[in-house]
Amino acid sequence: MPTKLAIIFSDIKIQHTVFALPFAVMSAFLAAGGMPEIKKLLWIIVCMLGARSAAMAFNRIVDARFDKENPRTRDRALPSGKINVGNYAVFLVASSALFIFSAWMLNSLA
Repeated sequence: MPTKLAIIFSDIKIQHTVFALPFAVMSAFLAAGGMPEIKKLLWIIVCMLGARSAAMAFNRIVDARFDKENPRTRDRALPSGKINVGNYAVFLVASSALFIFSAWMLNSLA
């Protein structure tokens, strides 16, 4: 049986974050005018992970009632009852905190 975190990761399509990372990395190279500092690059990646995870979790919570009625989305974790809103809310807060902290760390390196 998958863990709650595994269910959430599957539901928010965490693997799609990997597809968004090259754009953030390319932007870092462009902004730096060459190779950015490794520390900055790592914080940018953590920032992207936190921001996208928080956004997707928020979307799943807000749309749960609509997802329940839609045949294409009714099997998602919240509408199907695989996980509850409280679990998603904890993940949302943690992802948001990760995003805010990593943005703060990135800002201190500027």
